[in-house]
Amino acid sequence: MPYIVIKDFKDLEDKNHIYRAGDKYPRSGRGKKERLEELLSSDNLRGEPLIEEVGD
Repeated sequence: MPYIVIKDFKDLEDKNHIYRAGDKYPRSGRGKKERLEELLSSDNLRGEPLIEEVGD
């Protein structure tokens, strides 16, 4: 499933890459399940969802 960034954030697990709202997540390849779940929920340092699933 593709994901899109809904809030700007600095990804500490991706060489401090800055994702901007509207960017594709991850930049390349497939994201790790645990990391996707963390960014989809409020269970991250920001305490709010930062990405969302988008349709095919």
